[in-house]
Amino acid sequence: MANYSSRKYIRMIFKDNGGSNFTLRIPDPKDDITEQEILNAMDTIINQNIFQGRTGDLVEKVDARVIETNISDYYD
Repeated sequence: MANYSSRKYIRMIFKDNGGSNFTLRIPDPKDDITEQEILNAMDTIINQNIFQGRTGDLVEKVDARVIETNISDYYD
């Protein structure tokens, strides 16, 4: 008997002031999250300097996606 599950997360990618990408994954977002809420969160992260990239402060939004994966586990 197969077991089914799914995972959902928001993936945000930023650029730091040294030019490196910084990826942030947020698990289990609410089902009705909007594009504007995600972009506002990204702006807050940048403006309040919440996270540091490998080569400096986060300075630019690069990409944002809600990703959902479905898993079918047939054998353990």
